[in-house]
Amino acid sequence: MSVSYKTALVWFALLKAMEIEFIASVAVVTSDPSASRRLYVDAIGLPLEGQDEYIHSEKIGGCKHFGVWPLAQAAQACFGTGEWPVERPVPQASIEFEVVDAEAVGAAGEELRASGYELLHPAREEPWGQTVARLLSNEGLIIGISYAPALHHVR
Repeated sequence: MSVSYKTALVWFALLKAMEIEFIASVAVVTSDPSASRRLYVDAIGLPLEGQDEYIHSEKIGGCKHFGVWPLAQAAQACFGTGEWPVERPVPQASIEFEVVDAEAVGAAGEELRASGYELLHPAREEPWGQTVARLLSNEGLIIGISYAPALHHVR
């Protein structure tokens, strides 16, 4: 059995156990926000908006939230510093899986830890009200298990 297949089986088992409700967010992680804005907004024409370098939309069909996340902001969210640690792979994207409530985020984080995964941070509430625990996959993705109350009202 290949390593990728084994990894997929482990993720499937974890997602089933955690009762993932939907994919809450997909975000490109960028070290060059202005170049990413040119591609995703100017060239592709996505309806992304934002007051700072983080641009996003909840208006793209099939996706609850799509964003272009500056690497410095991802580092701040995961490590409390504006620099991504040199000893860790630089992420290319982030995906967040939504669970039923904030308490389920903590339980999911503990399930992941018990399964041998190192969390970038345990479950915590972000300033915008989302509760999230994150890890970095071996593929270089920031994986979030989250509960964002606002997404549960938009069904």
